[in-house]
Amino acid sequence: MANRVTYRRVYEETSPGDGTRVLVDRVWPRGMRKEDAHVDEWLRDVAPSTELRRWYGHEPDRFAEFRRRYLAELRDSGHREAVARLRDLAARDQLTLLTATRDADHSQAAVLAEWLSGTPGDGR
Repeated sequence: MANRVTYRRVYEETSPGDGTRVLVDRVWPRGMRKEDAHVDEWLRDVAPSTELRRWYGHEPDRFAEFRRRYLAELRDSGHREAVARLRDLAARDQLTLLTATRDADHSQAAVLAEWLSGTPGDGR
């Protein structure tokens, strides 16, 4: 990708360098009004399955396995349209992936940012 893909919590202040802001959570963030979120797009279908999300439980010691399973889900046909949309957005502009997760570094947003940036070992 020619442009950068970053991630951050949706509750953080917006930045002029955010570019296109995409929420990648399946559920809308608690306590966040849509007009306050400054989200350009909400791609629920790129989020991990409910089963995977519940298994992971945001436990950092499970992150490596979560990442492996989530990347496998992204290659599944059920995610193709959402993944294609993210790739298209990343090719056009700076892309900031948003999540409500408290630990953004151990979230699907972090996995997606790494994957979309084409980091070696990304399993594409």
